[in-house]
Amino acid sequence: MVKVVRFHEFGGPEVLKIENIDLPKPGAKEVLIKNNCIGLNYIDTYHRSGLYPLELPSMLGLEAAGVIEEIGSEVTELKVGDRVVHCSMPIGSYSEKQIYPENKLVKIPDEISDEVAACIMLKGNTAEYLLHRTYQAKKGDKILYHAAAGGLGQIFCQWANAIGCEVIGTVSSKEKEKIAKENGCHHVINYKENNFVEEIKKQFGENSIDVVYDGVGETTYEGSMEVLKVRGMMVSFGNASGPVKMIDVKKHIAGKGLFFTRPSVAHYTMKRDELVNSTNRVFDAIKSGKIKIKISKKYKLDEAQKVHEELQSRILTGPAVIIP
Repeated sequence: MVKVVRFHEFGGPEVLKIENIDLPKPGAKEVLIKNNCIGLNYIDTYHRSGLYPLELPSMLGLEAAGVIEEIGSEVTELKVGDRVVHCSMPIGSYSEKQIYPENKLVKIPDEISDEVAACIMLKGNTAEYLLHRTYQAKKGDKILYHAAAGGLGQIFCQWANAIGCEVIGTVSSKEKEKIAKENGCHHVINYKENNFVEEIKKQFGENSIDVVYDGVGETTYEGSMEVLKVRGMMVSFGNASGPVKMIDVKKHIAGKGLFFTRPSVAHYTMKRDELVNSTNRVFDAIKSGKIKIKISKKYKLDEAQKVHEELQSRILTGPAVIIP
């Protein structure tokens, strides 16, 4: 029997239950992984709440690092004992062990720990595609990043700084101002105390931002587009405050000829070579010191409800993991 987190209805953290289940043998192109460390991501709360619906009952979690214990008959690239990491469907990383397809796994380099790998792959792949492929950030670009002190924000802002961008981050508290500055932000705006649109206009002028990366959504997207330069790009990649419900082309886009995109990591890792190349670029950024990972908190699998309460309350000060 394997301990897992499952839920039988959509709702708040209280719907998460610890259960024991039997896992089948891995299929021909699958492997059995013993999860050593589980990554936590805000998207997990969307799956649990039903914002991104799943077939019920469902397990939870996209990201984990572990060791292969068994392989299917047609597995060719991996072997028993390999350390691997993943960050996509099939869902179910909140578990002691799981079955996973070979083509969605990436080997972990010796220099990278399981804990770092488990909390970096999804956030790192997201930062990679945002900075290098959705918009090819370059030295001198003025970047606005919302929620700069979060787990993804810390990784993203460090990397953008290393590229040579001028990084402007928004945060919600004095404590998070400090965290954002320590992780690559040149300018930090506390939106609880100041209107970020007015602050940007005051410090940099009208229409001054090359690209906005907005994972917050409903409460920030109009202001985000207001500060963009002519032909600037709005990258809306998350819904922390709720999804963007409507884009008015005449009101939001046409006045400055803006670009608007709503990407996800799935769009940029659809092919195996995309997944492997993106992850290896992340690992290289860690090994070279462009990105430094500081895990803010470790939980037990039995604490899944607490994990989601703290994810949604935004009290975490960086990447966090579950140790099963």
